[in-house]
Amino acid sequence: MKYAIIIPDGAADHPLDELDGRSPFEVARKPHTDRLSIEGRQGTVVTTPPDFPCGSDVCTMSLLGYDPAAYHTGRAPLEAAASGIDLGPDDWVFRVNLVTVVDGAMVDHSAGHIRSDEGRRLIEQFAAHRGDAIGRSGTDAASAEHEPAECVYYPGVSYRNLMVDRSGRHDWTQTKTVGPHDILGEPVEDHLPRGGPHADLLRDIFESSAAFLATHDINETRRDLGELPATHLWPWGQGRRPVIDSFRNRFGLSGAMITAVDLLGGLAALIEWPLLDVPGQTSYHDTDYAAAGRHAIDALRDYDLVCVHIEAPDEASHAGDAATKIASIEEIDRHVVGPVHLALRKMGPEHRILYLPDHYTSVGSRMHDPTPVPFAMVGHQVRTVLERPFNEANAGLSDLHIQYGHELMEYFLFGGLARPTTSA
Repeated sequence: MKYAIIIPDGAADHPLDELDGRSPFEVARKPHTDRLSIEGRQGTVVTTPPDFPCGSDVCTMSLLGYDPAAYHTGRAPLEAAASGIDLGPDDWVFRVNLVTVVDGAMVDHSAGHIRSDEGRRLIEQFAAHRGDAIGRSGTDAASAEHEPAECVYYPGVSYRNLMVDRSGRHDWTQTKTVGPHDILGEPVEDHLPRGGPHADLLRDIFESSAAFLATHDINETRRDLGELPATHLWPWGQGRRPVIDSFRNRFGLSGAMITAVDLLGGLAALIEWPLLDVPGQTSYHDTDYAAAGRHAIDALRDYDLVCVHIEAPDEASHAGDAATKIASIEEIDRHVVGPVHLALRKMGPEHRILYLPDHYTSVGSRMHDPTPVPFAMVGHQVRTVLERPFNEANAGLSDLHIQYGHELMEYFLFGGLARPTTSA
């Protein structure tokens, strides 16, 4: 059997007034995706378990067959795994966004999608200002510049950075942090780190970064160009190194990941999937959709399962941009769903394909939403029940509603089939 999973991140949505009460899925021209649902099965799945935040870390872990209650230790450890950062047993890692706060409200979680070279300079200089260390991805703390230090910053892509607390003195278990993309337009004071004995240390990073960044020349230039400045550092998503079974040990199959997002790359690394190099992949609508489709088809010759993750719909939603969200859904349909499904059919009848967003991201609110997501699957011994195009409303009419997201993978891989013997 060959399997493909296609994840249009954040593509699910609610009816929008600007679309005459329809969702982007209902408006988008997506004949190949509709074919999956008409010929196969539609349904819904809960990818955000109770008491968990709705984000790609939790939701993707769930849909890949891993119960977040058993395996999830935080978002940042997954991104650290993608960067090859070695975490010790007492280390804690945080995601640190460069953000834009205006008049006390979170205006943008990405500081206007700040360029990576600008973001790196700001992080490096802020760390030096505080006497902290700068680490290099792919290495452990011993290779960080200016060691020894208790806090090591790892500059990332654009606004995304990591910070590792290597002091061994702080327990962040009780500290509540919030992703900045979940509080767009809201007062930040209501969402600053709180709880536990050390939350004030994180609040100090937020406050001291404001003073440091206020007159930085990079921000002065960005303001002159009409771009959003990076006004603060926002630490969140903390956790320790997780221990996760490999996908082959769990399901007896090999797999590979295509994504431009470190979070997904880190999860792939932890379940021992290779992250495939696909030139032209980005987190936005300028990504090379066709390259993702071509590389997925090539990888299916070498792996039992290939997962293609496209971030563009989510970023369009966070920007409140329905037109770009619709366009990204159509491009995924044209360049990924159609070609991959055709290639699987040519390989023979023993194949299955699964299409689903990891979570809702509403254009209206610009935030994530834990509403159960629609999915469609088609292939060997998958029987059709509801012959309707793919969208949230039609999936809701299905008779297939999976309450525990991590159970979907077992159903997708082995429903109605003999399960292979697992091996190390």
